[in-house]
Amino acid sequence: MAYNEPQIEAHFSGHETFPLRQMWLKKAFDCADSRWTVSKETFSDEKAIATFGVGRNMVSSIKHWALACEVMREEASKKNFVINDVARKIYVDDGYDPYSQYPTTAWYAHWCLAGRGTRSSTWFWLFNVLNVQTFTRDEIMPTLARFAQSISAGKKNLSHATLARDLETCVRGYAPRSASSSVEEAAEPMLAELGLIQEERRGVYSFRRGPKSSLADAFFAWALIDFWDRYHPGETSLTFESIAYGLGSPGRVFKLDEESIAERLFGLSSLTEGRLNWSDTSGLRQIYRRELDVGNFKRAMMEKSYE
Repeated sequence: MAYNEPQIEAHFSGHETFPLRQMWLKKAFDCADSRWTVSKETFSDEKAIATFGVGRNMVSSIKHWALACEVMREEASKKNFVINDVARKIYVDDGYDPYSQYPTTAWYAHWCLAGRGTRSSTWFWLFNVLNVQTFTRDEIMPTLARFAQSISAGKKNLSHATLARDLETCVRGYAPRSASSSVEEAAEPMLAELGLIQEERRGVYSFRRGPKSSLADAFFAWALIDFWDRYHPGETSLTFESIAYGLGSPGRVFKLDEESIAERLFGLSSLTEGRLNWSDTSGLRQIYRRELDVGNFKRAMMEKSYE
């Protein structure tokens, strides 16, 4: 079966060391005009601090997270940003989840960061490339440095300090500091609710692999097709091993164990009205897909994720 190696753009900064907060994506979304464009000046003019109600560095961070979580993207002209279609469905005032109260919104943001690696190389590396269960940041820094070098060919070397800040921000986004003198630091990051990483003791972290009760089956199906078309385009079947262990796969990105992956795959035929079907013949476990309109399928699965 063909497999496309992940093409991850080297990006290890932009967040100003602030983890993603609950309402930041909505704040960026609400800056769009009637044409769904956001002026770049929104994040840089003198009114930005008043508009967002945070300091200048946090304004830059909000812009970064809105791009990384695919709320908006840069226009071809590079003059403005434009709101993405999925973000419109989620964050419009009468949309699926304008106030980020549903777990699917956080799971989608996590998928953009760790599944797609959008402006978030460290996130992709942490969930897909790093093969340890328990870690400290110091222990895994050399591995991150090698990964950064491998995807930054032809570019100047990234400093240890830049990578260390990126890694700390990434980990704190899932396992925030237990005590902090800062009100902003004490606010729980958006992705902490997903329960993907826990701090076992001071400075020692571990992945929480297993079933994820807040992950909707429909969003699992959405992510599966997103992964499928990204890494296995044109294929009509996908092995269990690819879904569980492939780079950028739902199994890796969501830190699911084999049993919970299998349970979700068993139910896909009913969930998708036969568009995806599970087969376990002669020990070969696979998902088959019928010809489908991917755009319509993903829209239907995303909507069902919020039901």
